[in-house]
Amino acid sequence: MADRKIFAGAAVRKTRRAAGLTQAAMAEALDISASYLNLIEHGQRPISATVIIRLAERFGFDPAALAAEEIRGGAAGLRRRLAEPRFADLGIRPEDVEEWLHVAPATAAAFARLFDSADEVTPTAASNEAPEVEAARRAIENWRNHFADLDQKAEELADELRLAGGDLYGTIAERLRTRHQLGIRILPVDVMPDRLRWLDWHARQLMLNELLQPASRTFQAAAALAQIEVKADIHALVASAGFADHASAKLFERHIVQYFAAALMMPYGRFLRACDTTGYDLLLLQRRFGASFEQVAHRLTTLQRVGARGLPFFLLRVDRAGQVSKRYLGASQSLLVDGGARCPLWSIHESFARVGETVSELIELEDGSRWFTQSRAVEASGLMGGGAQGRFAVCVGVEAKLAAPLVAARGLDLMRSPAAQIGLGCRRCTRPNCAQRSLPPFGRGLRIRDGERSVSPFDFVGD
Repeated sequence: MADRKIFAGAAVRKTRRAAGLTQAAMAEALDISASYLNLIEHGQRPISATVIIRLAERFGFDPAALAAEEIRGGAAGLRRRLAEPRFADLGIRPEDVEEWLHVAPATAAAFARLFDSADEVTPTAASNEAPEVEAARRAIENWRNHFADLDQKAEELADELRLAGGDLYGTIAERLRTRHQLGIRILPVDVMPDRLRWLDWHARQLMLNELLQPASRTFQAAAALAQIEVKADIHALVASAGFADHASAKLFERHIVQYFAAALMMPYGRFLRACDTTGYDLLLLQRRFGASFEQVAHRLTTLQRVGARGLPFFLLRVDRAGQVSKRYLGASQSLLVDGGARCPLWSIHESFARVGETVSELIELEDGSRWFTQSRAVEASGLMGGGAQGRFAVCVGVEAKLAAPLVAARGLDLMRSPAAQIGLGCRRCTRPNCAQRSLPPFGRGLRIRDGERSVSPFDFVGD
């Protein structure tokens, strides 16, 4: 918890006023400077876990209030929402957002909540996610998808297992056997058709589906080890999130378990060094760490250790219909992660037709921001009804201005080379004359002229 920082100006200010204290008096009681408290209340500095504990001890502050009042993504998240093309004519400045959060945090939170929960009829939808999924994702974003204590423990355990020699899967299996009296059995798919992993404590066995690829087999074994050896840490993280329902808590718990498994397979220090020395070569990183493309892609979004940060990647996973099943913002602030629809001109959709290839692309959004993305089709573990194989497209992206170290971006003038002009889904895009357009942009009236037919099936006012 010591590494967690949260923007909580409204909650702190409310607590101070309820106590009838000046900023100077409260700062003295909290053993911090008055200037630091002023910055916290104005949303210009995060509040550390240490200060949260002092607030709880000295003022009866309830940390659960943070979950109720915090806007997902803080001021940066609010700016990201307001950066949509439909708001461009309002001339909203970054300082306007800061002032809004300071003067009327409740209305800012109401706007963010409405923005994130709207359905596809209003194209501001965050994702059309189920409430439980959205709650779990909000908790992950509150941590910026980086759990420092878990990363440290996974790194220490990885070093210990490495000293034991052999491949990681073998050393995990041996540790489960000797320390926890658990054996591993690989079961035929017809025996375990609907599960990938089953930890049966009565039989003292970890049963894995035979359909799992080697990287997934190691990952599932590492996940089982996480459920045993860092159980207390995981439960503490879940409890601190203060979920209102059991399903959200279990989804968040599953994410943390999988986070530890990935951190064990790709220990932070070694993985970051490998990223630097290979130019973030995704396929080479897969081979070096015995991981899958999706596992490597996810790990890239977590590299936010203080003093040893990686590039701020985001991750998106979509199916053939463009529905999102995974989205991790990490330290990125990309608008591409939000929204319930994707632009059909983005090459993430091309991945399904180019199985076995990593599709790289330089793209530019309407606001002029440029991103370098890499997408690849991946197969889901297990089979669906009728023996069909599930398939998704996984995409990682980073701001173009930061992408120079990437081996996949070499030879590109990232800020001047031609880039694919894409939008944020038809209802959120105001680019004119798009032959691929399926819907008019939200808030723009249709313009239909007799005797004319433009490139786009929908002409609209203001194009």
